[in-house]
Amino acid sequence: MMNALCTLIVLLLFHTPSALAESGDASAAPPEPCRDCGGVQYFRPSASSAPTPSESNQPSKAPPALRAPASPGRSHLSSDPRVNTARALVERNRFAEALKILLPLVADHPDQTDVRFLLGLAASRGSQARGLPDEQREALLDAAIESFRSILIRRPDLVRVRLELGLAFYFKQQDNLAREHFERALVGKPPETLVENVTRLLKVIRARRRWDAWFGFSIAPDTNINAASDAEFIYIQGLPFRRGATGRASTGIGLVGWGGGEYQYPLAERWRLRSGLNVNHREYKGSRWDQTFLSGYAGPRWLITRDTEMSLLATASQRWWGGSSLNYDYGARLEVEHRVFAGLRLSGRAQWSDRKFQQQKQLEGPLMVFSLGARYVLFPTVQVHALVGYQQQDAVSRAWSSAGYWTRGGTVVALPGGFTVGLSAEFRWTEFEPGWFPFIPDNTTPRKDQTRILQATLLNRAITVFGFSPQLAFSNQVRESNAQLWDFKRNLVEMRWVRQF
Repeated sequence: MMNALCTLIVLLLFHTPSALAESGDASAAPPEPCRDCGGVQYFRPSASSAPTPSESNQPSKAPPALRAPASPGRSHLSSDPRVNTARALVERNRFAEALKILLPLVADHPDQTDVRFLLGLAASRGSQARGLPDEQREALLDAAIESFRSILIRRPDLVRVRLELGLAFYFKQQDNLAREHFERALVGKPPETLVENVTRLLKVIRARRRWDAWFGFSIAPDTNINAASDAEFIYIQGLPFRRGATGRASTGIGLVGWGGGEYQYPLAERWRLRSGLNVNHREYKGSRWDQTFLSGYAGPRWLITRDTEMSLLATASQRWWGGSSLNYDYGARLEVEHRVFAGLRLSGRAQWSDRKFQQQKQLEGPLMVFSLGARYVLFPTVQVHALVGYQQQDAVSRAWSSAGYWTRGGTVVALPGGFTVGLSAEFRWTEFEPGWFPFIPDNTTPRKDQTRILQATLLNRAITVFGFSPQLAFSNQVRESNAQLWDFKRNLVEMRWVRQF
């Protein structure tokens, strides 16, 4: 926060263009408004009648509800008369003057929500002045984002602040983050006029989407990096045979990195050409269990209606294990997404691919995967998600042909204090064709696996380094099987750095 503010102070002192220059007496007519505030003028504050950042949660007649828990005698609403002066300047679109008052006030009143909110508002709106150099525009938006985030760390339920944060991301063209905050805020049921404006911005985001990127890294202690059974014996015809140590579960600490990107080229008003690349790498001591996965896709995206879209993509992927090529796939994937209403999105996927192996030719064959998913924002601070799917694999070796289905559900909750907690559970059922002797004594009995994956995550939004925040993830995985040596237990802890903005 302080780095962004220091940068902003320097820029304002040494490079203040005419569009943001001081404009005389506060009673004078305001200069031309910002060139694109997204129509969200409902947020224009007023010294006498402006709603506080939490009033978007309530009808207009409701009293302000901005005060967060504080020590006795402390208020999160500043009584400094300079705040009212800054508020009046922001109302008149005189953002540079307001910022010169608000920047020192943040240092004087670090816990005052209205000071930080006005600073964010002035910086966000001021960034849209005509003729502003890109460097100063970015500094203003960074300061606005930091201000709004600092408020939401303490009070993640404030709808108005979340909308302003979404608008700052929109101005910065970080559309995924803007859409996330807009949709969360709309669940808080702000005024209808505001809903219309935000819906329009969501439409713009959907139409202008071009580049997208994602990346992260983690340290991952793992009790079973090869997902192997720890059974000491295998029984054949009732006789025990001791297993070698090399095939049993191995522990280790992995370094994990992942990333990817997508570009969409506009073909027509409702058509885009998508192309993307994903990579994931896990590295352990030595190279025996190192894993790398690389995938790419390309194809058209059709914006069918305002709320529905479809993509048909050609896909290809390659997997390496222990430093050697394991298998590669090529095929096609159909994706459909539909926004039912604010906060609820449905998605579907159908994929076919032909899987080839470098050495294990008996595993080769076509693979089909179908899935349906839903994501529902119950409240601005609570999100739930669910997924069901079916998979069918045909292999050269009949015993390796399989079919199965899975289901997954979870929730993510933003808590006061900057913490976000996530919980999820996944269950998989897979059945293979018969032919598993000696793992199954009766060679006519199919192999049946049941897998359970429980996961919990804890993210601290209050700590950010270059936009990354620390996240602790714990996963417990158990697979039970009627085939010997195909069951396993696994506990995985990941200390991640996750991109937040």
